[in-house]
Parts: sequence; C-alpha cells; structure tokens
Amino acid sequence: MQDTDGSCITSMRPDGRNRCFPPMETLAMFVAQVLDTDHSCQKAVNDAAIRRQANGLIPCSTATGAYCRARKRMPLSLASGLAKWTGSRMSAGIPRAWHWRGRPVRLVDGTAVSLPDTQPNQSLYPQSSNQKPGLGFPLCRLVGLMCLGSGAVLDVALGKMKGKHADERSLLRTLLPNLKAGDVLLGDALFGTYFLLCDLQSRQVDAVFEQHGARRRSTDFTLGQSLGERDHLVVLSKPKIRPDWMTEEDYDHAPETLTIRELHAGGKLLITTLLCPKKVPKSALKALYHNRWQVELDFRNLKVTLGMDRLRCRSPEMAEKEIWVYLLAYNLIRQAMVQAAVLAKVVPRQLSFKHSLQVMQAGRSYKRQELAPAEALELYVLIAQRQIGKRPGRIEPRAVKRRSKPYPMLTKPRKIAIEEIRRNGHPKKLK
Repeated sequence: MQDTDGSCITSMRPDGRNRCFPPMETLAMFVAQVLDTDHSCQKAVNDAAIRRQANGLIPCSTATGAYCRARKRMPLSLASGLAKWTGSRMSAGIPRAWHWRGRPVRLVDGTAVSLPDTQPNQSLYPQSSNQKPGLGFPLCRLVGLMCLGSGAVLDVALGKMKGKHADERSLLRTLLPNLKAGDVLLGDALFGTYFLLCDLQSRQVDAVFEQHGARRRSTDFTLGQSLGERDHLVVLSKPKIRPDWMTEEDYDHAPETLTIRELHAGGKLLITTLLCPKKVPKSALKALYHNRWQVELDFRNLKVTLGMDRLRCRSPEMAEKEIWVYLLAYNLIRQAMVQAAVLAKVVPRQLSFKHSLQVMQAGRSYKRQELAPAEALELYVLIAQRQIGKRPGRIEPRAVKRRSKPYPMLTKPRKIAIEEIRRNGHPKKLK
C-alpha cells in the first residue's frame, strides 16, 4: 500500500512482502509503548511481532523504521480526539453519587514536562533561562482539566514555560469551553482572579479556589456581610486597568462588581462563588478543597508512574503526539478503574492507579491477544482488590534518602566535554 498520503506505512515481512501500519494499529502500538516500562520503539515493534506470531499471523520484520514513519504520519487529531472523547464519555457516564453534592467537579492545575535537547524543541519550548545553552532541556507547560469523580483527563492546553500568554491562567482560558453549566471548578490560589471568576459565572459554573497570597494579607472578616465565624461575603470591583490579553469589548462587558464568599477552613483561606452558607456550609467546602490534591496525584501518575515526565520524541510535533498518547493511555487505565469501582461499589479514587496498570499490563502480556469480556471482568475484580488506605493529614518531607552516584553536574555542552576527555582523559577522581 502507498504511504504518501499518511494513511498507512509499510514494513517488510520476512518473505519479502510489505505489511501495512494503519493509523489505528499505529496508535495502538504507540499506546502500548508508553505503557511499557521500556519506552523504546524497538520494544514496541518486538512486542507487535511476537503478538502476530502468537495469533498465527504472518510475522513481520523487527526493524523500527516503518513504525517510526507511521507514528510521524499518524494524525495528531486521532490521539487527541480519542483522549478527549474517552475522558468526556467516562465523566458523563459515572454514577451521580460520585459527584460532589450532585454536581460534577473539575480539577485544574499546571505542570511541566521536559523534551530532548534538540534545536526544534528549543525553538518552540525554550529551556529555563537559568540554564546555560547546551546544558538544559526544553520545557513544555501543561494545564490540565480533570474529573474528580472518575479521575479522567478531559482536556489539556500546551504552551511555553515563559513568554507572553504562556502562563497557566492564559492556558486555562482556552479550556473553559469544556465546562458546562452546573460544574464546579476547583483549583489553587493561582486561578482566583476577577475576570476568570466573572467568566465562570457567565457560564453558570461555580468556583472554589484558595485565596491568593497578596490578597490574603489584606483580608478582613469584619468587613462585608458576615455568614459566620471567619466567613463573609465581599464585593470586588472591576480592575481599572485592562489586562493585555483582554479585548476592549470584553473588558467593557465585564460586570463592574462581583460578589464572592471568603472563608477560613482547614487552615486555608478560600474564595468561592457558592454564596449560600445553608446550601453549602463551611464544612462541605473544607472537604471539597481537600480533594484538590487529587489533581497533583493525577499528574504524578502521568509523569512518574507512566513516565511522561521526560518525553522522548525529538521534534515538537511528535512530542505533542506523545503527550496525547500518554493522556489516552492514562484514560484507558482510568476506564478500567471505573469499571472495577462499579463492581466493587467503591469510588475510583479508592483504587490504586499503579496496581491497575500492572494488572492490565499483566493480563495483556499473558494473553497476547484481545481480552474477552469475561476475562476483562476477571481483571476488574483483581483491580478492585487493591484499595488505597486513608491517611488524613499525612506529611512527608520533599527529600530523598538514597544518594545518587557521585558524578558532578555537566557544566558545559556534551560535545565540548567529550573533546576534553579525548585530549586529557577522565578526571582522576572519576577513574
């Protein structure tokens, strides 16, 4: 088959005939690659060749060239569309009891991933300004929108780590169309701005954020309408200076004032558009904001458990595909966890993501073929057996005990360091 239109790529079989990599098969191999502990293309092709033999199909070559070209020509919309579709479908299908007081909660937060140090990556996603040229790695910022009930990724926005309109609030504004009337947006202190709250209010979306540090110092609970101990309503005025990202028309249409609720709960100063203390008491908001940490755990599962922290594709276009394939793989594991949670009559957040990943990988590796419905049901039972313990108030130091190898940091470009070693040899203390 032809490979000029990007629809498929061929690889050579041992008998000299060509074999096609359609986009869906390429995506399936890409997903299996990011889920594997060995993320190399060679491992993905080897697994595909072995699976073909196990299923009685004609074996293919273990050369990686055709697969790499197939990944390059695979449409980005295929991976991103499936990742978003699985997330929205999963979130819409969960039981109402998994929502907060009957309302869907969306978690928002930002993080960063590193890319290989290539010139195309550096051009689009520059490294930190604190790093010298040749010593740092390109950094891509991600702002994600997660479902609290199911743990699914609904959408992400990508951007640079520095520059105009590259901050997390700017990226979040591109994700707001994903929110629906009745949703509750939960985030940290970075997102509690006047115009964002107005935008959410116009969409009939409520918000719960931590108060920003600069405003926290000027909070006075003796002002405004008191709702209880350290709980009151305050009226905010529209900023007199229009932000650079905002058009004159949008600024003029923004309301002149905005009423929000400030309260102190659980050692945090929170702001919210949920104004009625009878419908939403302080204790409910305290419990809700405690769940904001789940988005940090979701990013940890993506970056540490799955390995998205360090991307491997050497061009920005392929790196973006790799990110979306990771998100799709993450949602597929979450989907299995949702099925297991329904069977066990628990919520998905009580199940271990890493345990679920291990069970699904073991089941797929053992069978070497697609799982039958009955076999998938058995895996869901195994997934539900491992539940996460409740550890309220857990505090751990952000430090590691095990020491790394005593090698010094690379303080010059690798090519220059290699030439110096050729001329002078390794430093004596490293021999």
